[in-house]
Amino acid sequence: MFHLRNVLAAAAVSGLLAACGGSSDRNYFETEGLRAPEGSCDVKPSRIGLAEKIRSIDEGNGCEVSNAWRIQSVGSVSFSQPATLRCGMAEPLREWIEDTVQPMAQRTYGESVVSVDVAASYSCRPRNNQRGAKMSEHGYGNAIDIAAFTLESGRKVTVADGWRGASRDRNFLKQVHGDACGDFNTVLGPNSDSAHRDHFHLDLQNRRSGSKYCR
Repeated sequence: MFHLRNVLAAAAVSGLLAACGGSSDRNYFETEGLRAPEGSCDVKPSRIGLAEKIRSIDEGNGCEVSNAWRIQSVGSVSFSQPATLRCGMAEPLREWIEDTVQPMAQRTYGESVVSVDVAASYSCRPRNNQRGAKMSEHGYGNAIDIAAFTLESGRKVTVADGWRGASRDRNFLKQVHGDACGDFNTVLGPNSDSAHRDHFHLDLQNRRSGSKYCR
């Protein structure tokens, strides 16, 4: 019994030390050089889809969304799960979906996209989940990951299978990926690295140079 109490006490102390170490470690991502996006936006997400304003986010370590919204659809396209994003992401998403995705879906499949699979939106983490990397734009609610497009017929076109799949799926995905560079500042897909093999990453990173990065 005495031995058991000692083991339990040691475990409790170890757990406490581990918890303290985790709570004081603010350096699992870097924020130096990042520029937080503006909190204002020209078009409220609720005017272009199903969305609600939520409380601003500030985790105290760099991750913050000053004008946060919970968005469930943009235009006529629903999301597989609600996306937590800053206000300014909604209008570029609408433009990309309505001006690029829908026309391309009609040309390729003869039908419209009715929903997209949202793989990620706001998330307080480093880029590609690599410890020590810069904070992801997801930490600003300034990015969304799209993994698939569902057509009116119910057919789902996934990035994972379609990027190197049937010719019309390849054509559709590569076209909407490439044209996203007109609406977003960063566009990443399967050609960028293994972390993006199954989705498109779209963000509005605020670079000092004003340049875009699309791959």
